[in-house]
Amino acid sequence: MTSRHILVVDDEPDIRNLVRDILEDEGYTVTTAENGDTARRARRTRRPDLVLLDIWMEDVDGISLLREWSESGDLPCPVVMMSGHGTVETAVEATRLGAYDFIEKPISLAKLLLTIERAFESERLQRENIDLRGHVQPVVEPVGKSAIMNQLREQARKIAQHKSWVLISGEAGSGKTTFAHYMHDQSPRHEGPFVEIAVGSISEENSAEELFGHEDGDTVHYGRLEQANGGTLCIGDIADMDLQTQARLLSVLQTHTFKRIGGSEDVEVDLRIIATTHRNLDEEVSAGRFREDLFYHLNVLPLHIPPLRDHEDDVHDLLNFYIDYMVTHERLSYRHFSVAAQNRLRSYDWPGNIRELKNLVQRLLILGSGDEIELVEVERAISAQQPAAAVGAVPELPYDLPLREAREQFEYNYLVHQLQAVGGSIGKLAKRVGMERTHLYRKLRSLGIDHKKGNE
Repeated sequence: MTSRHILVVDDEPDIRNLVRDILEDEGYTVTTAENGDTARRARRTRRPDLVLLDIWMEDVDGISLLREWSESGDLPCPVVMMSGHGTVETAVEATRLGAYDFIEKPISLAKLLLTIERAFESERLQRENIDLRGHVQPVVEPVGKSAIMNQLREQARKIAQHKSWVLISGEAGSGKTTFAHYMHDQSPRHEGPFVEIAVGSISEENSAEELFGHEDGDTVHYGRLEQANGGTLCIGDIADMDLQTQARLLSVLQTHTFKRIGGSEDVEVDLRIIATTHRNLDEEVSAGRFREDLFYHLNVLPLHIPPLRDHEDDVHDLLNFYIDYMVTHERLSYRHFSVAAQNRLRSYDWPGNIRELKNLVQRLLILGSGDEIELVEVERAISAQQPAAAVGAVPELPYDLPLREAREQFEYNYLVHQLQAVGGSIGKLAKRVGMERTHLYRKLRSLGIDHKKGNE
């Protein structure tokens, strides 16, 4: 794994060099800058994982530099201020602008290392909190005791030890992103970041900037590649990526460098890319929609996730897992499935795979009552989750429900059907149903339709 990169900004060469030597002895990669202008260039050349920033410098003071970075967008990493003449006012202002902590000079070696360690831990916890607020499933071992799942986990653990890029294929909702998380967690890069980007959920014109970032004068916006440096970048729906962006991505694979949009200097990265797809990339290559050379590079270490109907023995464990997950993370009331309900779900063919199972559990816990989930309730829930236009059939309208629940059930059926019709692409779904994308995301979350997270 790539070591953490720290940018030390101080106009005193003795302090600058001392801190650099100390941090390098601790295994960090260190870049130094003697003033604000050098710091701007260093930050543009390579995204730091942490900045040690002196307050008093000749060309521009650290508070002004911090304000400049803060006002151009969220700070890309923790910033620790250093000063031998700090005041309460400057400490308060630095905190207001987003600084993690304030260290007084002369610098205590023990305090410096402890502060850096706590800053990285704080950043990790913030990422986990963001994931939890977004209902992202925590990194766990893929659920299931079947022979298929045991074999998949073993294969994933072996692949995780290699540096090559990985292609995970499988039907929508089969668990591809879960296995990507698992491989990162089992890899030598597990202490680095795990960053996701779903190509199908962003517009074609924005996909390059999302991946590669962009520059506008002194303002730098780091893309997902730099955010994942030292760790893993999971690219979902890679078949939706336009050919120009595919070419740029292939260049990253070959050279480990790229240029930001609008930038002129090469940026070095050391990361692993795991790509996922629910399409047949051989067919996409034949149709001219996917680059053959990129496909062969990705397909060195392929992993295929079978549909849930091929390992139905795992349904029982998955039901229990998602009940516990919803109760713990979404504060829903605990309920358990009757034996008849479990048998019915084991024999169900799960066209939406694990994602459908997760959504069904969520709906039953939200809309149901009583400690036990009976067979009749499961049958009703399965019927509600069927696409509205299946083989020309007209679904039974929920006339016996209260208006709010009936409307919610119709919206759920409608959006699930439309989402399947556009192959899971949020951009295409927004155009198809005539909704602004932000409102569409909120609606999908409110209905428990998980289009890309956790069990892709």
